[in-house]
Amino acid sequence: MSGDERWMKRCLVLARRAEGRTAPNPIVGCVIVSRQGEVLAEGWHRKAGEPHGEADALARLGGKAKGATLYVNLEPCNHQGRTGPCAPKVIAAGVRRVVIGAADPIERHGGGARAIAKAGIEVTSGVLEAECLEANRGFYTWAREGRPFTVLKAAASLDGRVATHTGHSQWITGEAARADVHALRNRLDAIAVGVGTVLADDPQLHVRGVRGGRDPVRVVLDSSLRTPPGARLMPGPHSPARVVIATTEGAPAGRQRRLELAGAEVWRFPAQGGQVDVARLVARLAAEGVTTLLVEGGPSVHASFLAANVADEVRLYVAPIVVGGHGRTAGPAWVAGQGVASLNDAHRLVFSSVLRVGDDLCLVGRVARVVRRR
Repeated sequence: MSGDERWMKRCLVLARRAEGRTAPNPIVGCVIVSRQGEVLAEGWHRKAGEPHGEADALARLGGKAKGATLYVNLEPCNHQGRTGPCAPKVIAAGVRRVVIGAADPIERHGGGARAIAKAGIEVTSGVLEAECLEANRGFYTWAREGRPFTVLKAAASLDGRVATHTGHSQWITGEAARADVHALRNRLDAIAVGVGTVLADDPQLHVRGVRGGRDPVRVVLDSSLRTPPGARLMPGPHSPARVVIATTEGAPAGRQRRLELAGAEVWRFPAQGGQVDVARLVARLAAEGVTTLLVEGGPSVHASFLAANVADEVRLYVAPIVVGGHGRTAGPAWVAGQGVASLNDAHRLVFSSVLRVGDDLCLVGRVARVVRRR
């Protein structure tokens, strides 16, 4: 591993401290290193509206880092947003070299690397680029496609069932897998379930057992507003996180008023086959600054995200149990819907990892699809 790669890895460690907390901004870490290889300062972007990673690190040196090398996992911005542009700060600091992991995908934000190079500072770009792009996958999807990076999560038996034919589903996977899911919720901006899951399980959709954890925005897909105003996921003393009920234009107005009085936001969309149009939903979430979304089901909701081509990753926790059954005696599979007529039309994934989580496995795969740019 080269020195540049070593320090870029450190930038990513710093950046990930703020996962799930910077939207719609990216996560950014910065390390400033002297000519002798000594770390002079480190910084990271903590949340939108606060200093970016470069500015945070430079502030620890009084804005001066003469002759040093500045490492940052994302190209310094060159535009005025909630905070000032970072590129001029980097130039004014007197660094001799800037090492960048990945370019800024937003054209109006970019140009930082060019401005820095134009000022006579040596610029090296693309160090650990793939890792830097992966770290900010939500930001890149949000910037390029106008929607959040979306992860479908399910827990299933070896034969793909999420419950028995009687509806018994708690718990398919073990404690380690459930803890892993809470850590995942902590890193993502929003979590979505269907109203069937709310009625069957009354989940809180909160983060538990994570030090410094925070609850994501909670989203319920509910075409006819059947969500009880007293559901445990609603805002309250236990969790003030936003709750969004996504419904259709024909849902009863009276039910909407009761849910709003309980603290929820109700978003109406044109119905698609009687259900919430998930493509419109993710676009609205992106407009609200959500860059990452965890979809926890149920099976029909998973199917709708795959059918709409707005799912990016699947995380399937597989327990070492077999439920069995067929026809009416079979429990539901983790994904439902009409299904495909030909294997040529099947949704295809590229597996990226297989993780052992306690007694269970976690299969992680990226959905293979055509990227649509806005």
